[in-house]
Amino acid sequence: QAILARASKPSLETFFPPAPPPATCAAMLSLAPRVLRRALATRATAVAPLRLARAAAATKSGTWMEGKLGVGTDLVHAAISPEPVTGAILTPIVLSTTFVQDSVEEYMNKGFSYSRTNNPTVSTLEKKLALLEHGAGACAFGTGMAATTSAIFATMKTGDHCVITECSYGGTNRSCREFFTPLGMEFTFCDFRDVETVKKAMKPNTKLIFSEMPANPLLTLCDIEAISKLAQENGAYHVVDATFATPVICRPIEHGADMVIQSLTKYYEGHNMMTGGAVISRTPELAAKVKWIQNVHGNIMNPFAAFIILQTSKTMGLRVKQQSANAMAIATFLESHPKVTKVYYPGLASFPQKA
Repeated sequence: QAILARASKPSLETFFPPAPPPATCAAMLSLAPRVLRRALATRATAVAPLRLARAAAATKSGTWMEGKLGVGTDLVHAAISPEPVTGAILTPIVLSTTFVQDSVEEYMNKGFSYSRTNNPTVSTLEKKLALLEHGAGACAFGTGMAATTSAIFATMKTGDHCVITECSYGGTNRSCREFFTPLGMEFTFCDFRDVETVKKAMKPNTKLIFSEMPANPLLTLCDIEAISKLAQENGAYHVVDATFATPVICRPIEHGADMVIQSLTKYYEGHNMMTGGAVISRTPELAAKVKWIQNVHGNIMNPFAAFIILQTSKTMGLRVKQQSANAMAIATFLESHPKVTKVYYPGLASFPQKA
């Protein structure tokens, strides 16, 4: 109101400086350009708050002004709306296994039937994940490995081949070698730092390319865009485990990837309280495939974990920024230590893939 009052009723002094002392007509005219510039500049600064105030006055709770918001704002507010009955600002924890249906004809009209399939709290987290990763849909799981195995199950079957990074998380590596291979699936592990190496590993039955960015544990990097193009040209999917990057640093779907895996335990949650995983898909069709696998396997996330991760993810941007600064300081110190042979960190000038 104060802004509106000041902006709508500016005083004469707001636009014009005090009158100069008596002078010749020529001197008065020489002041005119300066006075006009000051008047226009001052009026512009007065009108901008007026427009902003009017836009804010027209905005209701749970809605946002038009335009793209920053990642920091999205981490806090994406997919979150006040609870319609009470106005609670936090998404409630819905601890219910089943949900009442009004009739057979209206079955699932409210979107929920059984929490193994969908739960209101978990669904809110999934919507948030999709928005943050710029995907069409997301599935939240109880762990990161549940997300990883579901992504493979959704894209491969007996007789199919996968090209996967040789520098990969131990659990992922083990699941491919000891779980999926006996089911008749084939995996080729290779160096993803060179796209040509990945290209040479492709086969006619390749259905999936599995990369990590940065890779665990040596933090090797790969060209997401080039590998995604290679996958598309060969009728395969490209899934990227971007746990170490988080959407604060890298969003693989923006670079052509079909799916993103996140171990929510690491940075989305980041407080050693909850485990979780997620698969975010580029298209609704691929998201539906992953969701079907989740429903069959029952690899769900419980509502309490979803609620906690909805809260902890709000500070992920701040934490990742500080953690990155800390990591750089530690890597720099270790690199100069006489008892340390080699340090791998993408921020160091000595990192092999440093641009």
